[in-house]
Amino acid sequence: MLNVLQIRDFAIIDTLELTVRPGLTVLTGETGAGKSILVDALQLLAGARAGAEMIRHGAERAELSATFDVRTAPAELAQWLEQQALGADELIVRRMISADGRSRAWLNGQPVPLQLLREAGNLLIDIHGQHEFQSLTRAVRQRELLDEYGGLEARAAEVAETWRRWRELQSSQNTLADAARDRGARLDLLRHQVGELAALELGAGELERLSEERTRLAHRGRLAQAAQGALALLYQDESHNAHGAVGRALQSLRGVVGIDAHLQPIVALAQEAEVNLREAARELERYVEDLELDTARQNTVESRLAAIEDLARKHRVAPAELPARAAQLGADLAALERTELDLEAVRAELAGVLAQYRRQAQGLTRARVAAAAALGAAVSEHMQKLGMAGGRFEVGVTEHAGEPAAHGADDIEFCVSANPGQPLRPLAKVASGGELSRLSLAVEVASSARETRCMVFDEVDSGIGGAVAEIVGRELRILGERGQVLCVTHLPQVASQGHQQMRVEKRADGGATRTTLAELDASERIEELARMLGGVDVTDSARAHARALLAGTGPLEPPRPAKRAARRR
Repeated sequence: MLNVLQIRDFAIIDTLELTVRPGLTVLTGETGAGKSILVDALQLLAGARAGAEMIRHGAERAELSATFDVRTAPAELAQWLEQQALGADELIVRRMISADGRSRAWLNGQPVPLQLLREAGNLLIDIHGQHEFQSLTRAVRQRELLDEYGGLEARAAEVAETWRRWRELQSSQNTLADAARDRGARLDLLRHQVGELAALELGAGELERLSEERTRLAHRGRLAQAAQGALALLYQDESHNAHGAVGRALQSLRGVVGIDAHLQPIVALAQEAEVNLREAARELERYVEDLELDTARQNTVESRLAAIEDLARKHRVAPAELPARAAQLGADLAALERTELDLEAVRAELAGVLAQYRRQAQGLTRARVAAAAALGAAVSEHMQKLGMAGGRFEVGVTEHAGEPAAHGADDIEFCVSANPGQPLRPLAKVASGGELSRLSLAVEVASSARETRCMVFDEVDSGIGGAVAEIVGRELRILGERGQVLCVTHLPQVASQGHQQMRVEKRADGGATRTTLAELDASERIEELARMLGGVDVTDSARAHARALLAGTGPLEPPRPAKRAARRR
């Protein structure tokens, strides 16, 4: 619900702030005063195209902002706010137009692209009249209105969910069919690749062990020389070796250990050293013997590593990645061998889901046809009251034979004949802005939609007067009592039905022209209505007529705002 509209340096407005309450707010004033400028400002805040010509003469930029109360936002808006991380009690929409024609937009202080601003505008504001943003002319909105009128939202959601499942299965079928198309050649290749990798029988850790062994064998001579030298120093050198030296040291200590017991731990350590040296010597002897036997082994290792490296190059992977490659190819082979079975299973499930979609869509179509007849009759009845006597309104429900669609198997189109004898035409092609506005009003009232957006009606009173104008005003008031309606009007019969009335004036000040706006109290409303009734010279009879119009509307206070409901997260 719109709370505040602020405008700065836009068209002929220098600074303006409009506080809007729930109910019907009427904007009145002389022709050319700038009433429609307010509608233009709301259009821009809803994402309409901007241009430098919209900036007030002499200003560098135009700035527009609107504050909306979203605490009781409908589910669609609440979900959108959550997706954009804009969840809050209010939403501030701001737009700035620069002198070069470029514009920038913000939602709650966050810069947003124009497309996101349009999405927000479609959920927040609904403008009816000769404007770009007329939601009633959009096919999507017409379908939504019909489903809302018939209480078909749940059934439409079921159809959309089944359609999504059908699309997923269709995508899976296409993927499997593509795989099956070259299945034979691909199977032969995979079987060959899996076979040669299996024949390699590369064990876990084998590559690392072979690489280490290759390095050892390549330095066999140096290793043998070092091992033989160490063996001589530790054990085999007859003149001097570590084992003999330790033995002699032990003999010396054993001769005196009885004198001083403190030497006993040292003797134990020396004995352990003697044993370790003897064991090290034995291991070195075996190591040297193994090196002498490794001549043939080197050829075996080199051949094995060459086979591994050749296969790795063939598969364009590192040798260490061959086990992972073998596992992947094995999985691919198993999946391809299952392709025919999987494809048949998907085709069977797809046929079942498609049959389910057809049943659901046909049921939805039948329900829409029934709802369309009722809605057409209700809107036609309201048209008679709104100055379109003999007019007809029909909702066309046409089944299409193409592929399934998320919204069902039919197209919805609102058609109208505004005058007797004229053929029905699509609502989007109705030429008269006033007729379109009144048709929008008739549809909104007849459908009893739970409308929570700010609705704006411009030129709704075009070409009417007298009793019809009063009926239009009453219908607008009914809508206002459900939510919030702004109406630009020239007719006192319509203006008198407002819960809130604003007067728009154009003033010349020091060579500059400015538009001002003021909320009218009860006495000022009488004067404004009298002016609208009698012209420049306001007479007592015009004032009496104005009082009579206001007296026939009931309480002038706007309806109390609905109790705030906690929005589901």
